[in-house]
Amino acid sequence: MHRDHNAATTADAAAAAATTPDVATPDAPAPAAIGPLAGFTVGVTAARRADELAALLRRRGAAVMHAPALRIVPLADDAELLTATKQLLDHAPDLVIATTAIGFRGWVEAADGWGLGDSLLARLRGARLLARGPKVRGAIRAAGLTEEWYPASESLAEVLDRLLEEGVDGSRIAVQLHGEPLPGFVESLRAAGAEVVGVPVYRWMPPEDIGPVDRLLDATVARALDALTFTSAPAAASLLDRAERRGMRDELVDALRHDVLPACVGPVTALPLEAHDIPTSQPERFRLGPLVQLLTHELPGRVRPLPVAGRRLEIRGHAVLVDGELRAVPPAGMALLRALARRPGWVVARADLLRSLPGAGRDEHAVETAMARLRTALGAPKLIQTVVKRGYRLALDPAADTKYADV
Repeated sequence: MHRDHNAATTADAAAAAATTPDVATPDAPAPAAIGPLAGFTVGVTAARRADELAALLRRRGAAVMHAPALRIVPLADDAELLTATKQLLDHAPDLVIATTAIGFRGWVEAADGWGLGDSLLARLRGARLLARGPKVRGAIRAAGLTEEWYPASESLAEVLDRLLEEGVDGSRIAVQLHGEPLPGFVESLRAAGAEVVGVPVYRWMPPEDIGPVDRLLDATVARALDALTFTSAPAAASLLDRAERRGMRDELVDALRHDVLPACVGPVTALPLEAHDIPTSQPERFRLGPLVQLLTHELPGRVRPLPVAGRRLEIRGHAVLVDGELRAVPPAGMALLRALARRPGWVVARADLLRSLPGAGRDEHAVETAMARLRTALGAPKLIQTVVKRGYRLALDPAADTKYADV
């Protein structure tokens, strides 16, 4: 490919000289370690344990934008739970399936508040108890009860297979619901002859303040987020519903399909997204820690390092790593850098760069101003070369010419 290697203009040379980094003194402290998510922005839709998830992400360097897509109805105020509990006290179940630890604990606590705690525990002791996983088993045992079995996979599908194999015809089964859809689970038990009583330990409702959700949607559609996390299916469904109400569902789906990584804590959580053909990423273990670990692997893996002017350049969501050092870059500078990185080593005309600047108008001087600020932010002026009367180019190292020639 042909490139023009003319010298930079006097103005650009002055700007480059002004941005030369200071030489570190011998006793200067070593730079702080950069977290694996430094430079990335992650959206959090969770209503419950959102602070914990946000803390895990920030500890790894991410910027976090939180907007709870739903709110949880307090258990003690939920008439549906009280009604279901009284039904089970009046007519004992043969089998009880506990699906979440927080839900099971909340059910017992709510019953205590109604003066029904001892009666509920007595009923549960007389029934077979199945737990969805080890955390639920812990909640059952903390209540002084003992579970009969739980699946190693933590999957309700395995619970269903076991019950159908045993036979449930004529059994009265209580299923602790947890706000997420249980596709086919209750229907399959009923089709096999069981009487199923749903126990809604908590219910989801839209947030009282919809403003943060709208801002999260706007940021997702604008590609200001690098990833969007979901820890419940209702949150995913609620976000899609809000986008539909605002007339921007197609834009949201396009962003999640192509640019913003949708990370779900598990396959049930992912169902509303996958119903819109949105591919999701999920950890092997359905926990917050593994979800964060998934992001620390996948987000940096989506960035292609560039060898530029003897440096290693990584363009992340809102910042740039230059030889492993995090450099904050203003939005206009990031827009220019991304335009240059789409064809590394090739000259990009000022007119094309101008079009990449949000709200820049028609004055190409805006490109020069934004470029000067970008070079200052990068702290390495030689990364971007000025090509007189033509535009700018990333100074891709010659050895990389073949590798990136067809990018």
